[in-house]
Amino acid sequence: MTLEQVYDLALNTLKDAGASESNAASVAKSTWRAERDGIRSHGLMYVPIYAEHVRCGKVIGDAVPVVSQPRPGAVSVDAKHGFAHPAIDAGWDAFTQAARDNGVAVLTLHNSYNCGILGHHAERLAEDGLLGLCFTHAPASVAPVGGKKPVVGTNPFALGVPDGKGGASMVIDQSISVVAKSEIVLRNKNGEAIEEGWAFGPDGEPTTDAAVALKGTMAPSGGYKGVGMGLTVELLASCLAGAVLSTQASPFAGTAGGPPSTGQCFIAFDPAGFSGDAFFAQVETLLTTIRDQDGARVPGDRRKNNRASTESAGVKVNEAQQRALGLIE
Repeated sequence: MTLEQVYDLALNTLKDAGASESNAASVAKSTWRAERDGIRSHGLMYVPIYAEHVRCGKVIGDAVPVVSQPRPGAVSVDAKHGFAHPAIDAGWDAFTQAARDNGVAVLTLHNSYNCGILGHHAERLAEDGLLGLCFTHAPASVAPVGGKKPVVGTNPFALGVPDGKGGASMVIDQSISVVAKSEIVLRNKNGEAIEEGWAFGPDGEPTTDAAVALKGTMAPSGGYKGVGMGLTVELLASCLAGAVLSTQASPFAGTAGGPPSTGQCFIAFDPAGFSGDAFFAQVETLLTTIRDQDGARVPGDRRKNNRASTESAGVKVNEAQQRALGLIE
């Protein structure tokens, strides 16, 4: 499929499920970006889940987000149990303008949902000339060190660094677990084993069975350090944003429970309000010290490289995905 076909398929599938045109378009663009960057676990694989959630009421397909600005540098969005992407879009202009006016600003969302690839939102801030820090929490799937009961989600965080030319010089995007849960979901769908050290079963023992892992907990990256970062994200994306805790959120997969009601927190810094042009010179020097080393890679470079190949070769969709999307019987 071409990327345009990916976008159209996602758009029409979501509209057919009951999403409004604007909401479907925002999520379809996210799907387009995921497939463009070769991040298959957040691309077309998720579209049937999104559609299912609109139909069953876990997501309000025609929700209209409500934006408020209680402080000059604070923008809050009530997503109204709709998709996160249009809610982020709704608060974006006020948020980025506040960052330019004040030097720094924060955007939070509550009554929200899965926001897709967090790094894309960080990259968007970088393209707007802002240094962006992004946080989102998820239904609990990571247990504290020494425990077996999950207390936080995979809780990703991302950093987008502007290059001063309308692009991003670096994008860091990682979850606090060894691997994103969507990767285990994808392996389970394809009947494949997962890698050792990715997850634990319900008994707290390591497992390579994806189905067992989905009933257990994810392994935190770096042990107690990963759990600490997960709690940091939880405080920002859940507690500060006014969203539910990860332990209270319904799953992002399946139809159990009502809307997840999760949240996000984005922080934007305008370099002009701090070190000015010196910021970009320092960043360039920093990245050069990485790229000058044989075999070293700046975070985000692989995604950029994937874009060129995807745009020329297209997106391959296996039979299982074609069936899930209604392309074949």
